[in-house]
Amino acid sequence: MIELRHSSSIGPRATSSPMKRDGDSSPLIPENYPDDDEDRDRHSSKDRDRPFSWYNFHSWCPFFGDDSRVSPYNSRISLCLLFVLVLAGLISAFSIVNHWNAPYLCKKDGIVLHCPLVKEGPSLWENPYSTTTSWKPCAERRDGGISDLPPENETNGYIFIHAEGGLNQQRIAICNAVAVAKIMNATLILPVLKQDQIWKDQTKFEDIFDVDHFIDYLKHDVRIVRDIPDWFTDKSELFTSIRRTVKNIPKYAPAQFYIDNVLPRIKEKKIMALKPFVDRLGYDNVPQEINRLRCRVNYHALKFLPEIEQMADSLASRMRNRTGNSNPYMALHLRFEKGMVGLSFCDFVGTREEKAKMAEYRKKEWPRRYKNGSHLWQLALQKRKEGRCPLEPAEVAVLLRAMGYPKETQIYVASGQVYGGHNRMAPLRNMFPNLVTKEELATKEEMAGFRKHVTSLAALDFLVCLKSDVFVMTHGGNFAKLIIGARRYMGHSQKSIKPDKGLMSKSFGDPYMGWANFVEDVVVTHQTRTGLPEETFPNYDLWENPLTPCMCKA
Repeated sequence: MIELRHSSSIGPRATSSPMKRDGDSSPLIPENYPDDDEDRDRHSSKDRDRPFSWYNFHSWCPFFGDDSRVSPYNSRISLCLLFVLVLAGLISAFSIVNHWNAPYLCKKDGIVLHCPLVKEGPSLWENPYSTTTSWKPCAERRDGGISDLPPENETNGYIFIHAEGGLNQQRIAICNAVAVAKIMNATLILPVLKQDQIWKDQTKFEDIFDVDHFIDYLKHDVRIVRDIPDWFTDKSELFTSIRRTVKNIPKYAPAQFYIDNVLPRIKEKKIMALKPFVDRLGYDNVPQEINRLRCRVNYHALKFLPEIEQMADSLASRMRNRTGNSNPYMALHLRFEKGMVGLSFCDFVGTREEKAKMAEYRKKEWPRRYKNGSHLWQLALQKRKEGRCPLEPAEVAVLLRAMGYPKETQIYVASGQVYGGHNRMAPLRNMFPNLVTKEELATKEEMAGFRKHVTSLAALDFLVCLKSDVFVMTHGGNFAKLIIGARRYMGHSQKSIKPDKGLMSKSFGDPYMGWANFVEDVVVTHQTRTGLPEETFPNYDLWENPLTPCMCKA
């Protein structure tokens, strides 16, 4: 696995199974490595190397000369052999010392990391190339627009969905539901937010979103009703009757699939439930106006309740005024919960006991993928190399320091319970002590009303991250995609950092990567990973990059 350290053992690094390694011994560098405020004094290898003349060696040691005849003087031969052995020993010793003194990235002192200071760049808190682009949002509802909806009595029927998963998965499902209703000229019944077993929450649409605004904003696009029509008496039949449910809709299905396969059943039954319905509509196989409608729903129609918006504004204000002066702040989406670590099937620093418990957890939760576990070590190495593993808190700390963010940086953390707890968070928290969560910014009384619904807490994190001066993601997921997409759509002057985890893996795994080279690689690589609008491509993700058709040239 790739750790924030480099092995100081002699010879090739061990590649044994993580179950056979004890993560307690993970020195970042030798203890005599300079601290943040110490100057480095490195001796050149040239100063230590002594010139050696092979010709002079021949002149007094004929055993290795051009004349291959053996000298009768055994003592001289013994001296020559002794010299060769001493020379080989010196070369080996020099190699060992050179390996021990390799330019390690950071010093590890217990659970604390010390990285050399980096000069703050001029564009830490703004997107340096935002002024070079001329894109603007253009998915909003146009005033005075003419509705193209047919009369209410001409609707093809009603569709009903359960928006499953967490808040952001639900948000995408709602946007897709509006788009599908438009494709089939159907009436959409207000979606039900159905939490899965992980979230265990009974939040309703109206507990999170402004229903009146949602329906009114889309009234020229899609007809939306709050509840199942009164004429449909057996409401429990939905989602329980096979005759009333359309199943097996392909992932990223094209618009034509709904017209050919779903619309006839809606016309026949008049009301149908669609299940499952998270990612059941494609991006590049639907009309452009449908994608624009999805953006209109996401960025304009779906508004959180006023009390959620107000609390988020308060939290963002507190972040900017924590020191008594106005400060910019960074929002960090740290995806390192136990479920994410387990699902990633990556290897991370830890003791043998921790690794054994994680193996049992994976075997229980994902038995088909786990199998007997013998193939997972090689898979973990490959995923790490490809940049598909979540960044650990310590890795995030080193990355941010390399970018130039100082110790005083104000950081808002949006995260669940971090796997490994305090010890896992310690390197990040010690390097950036001004790191807080919403629970540390607000009082228990202020948060009490939001604890009724897990989704409300997620909404607060969403908005505080959206309002931040810099947003940093550490792994994929709907939360990060929606945040980066919204910041792009709303002007892209705010910086959104998407780390190149493949580069990080390569750098952290190189025992001869010097700090200066590491900093240069990080800065240069991430100059273009700051959340600017990007040209789209086949199968692009509309939520992360809404450039076309949701944005237009100014």
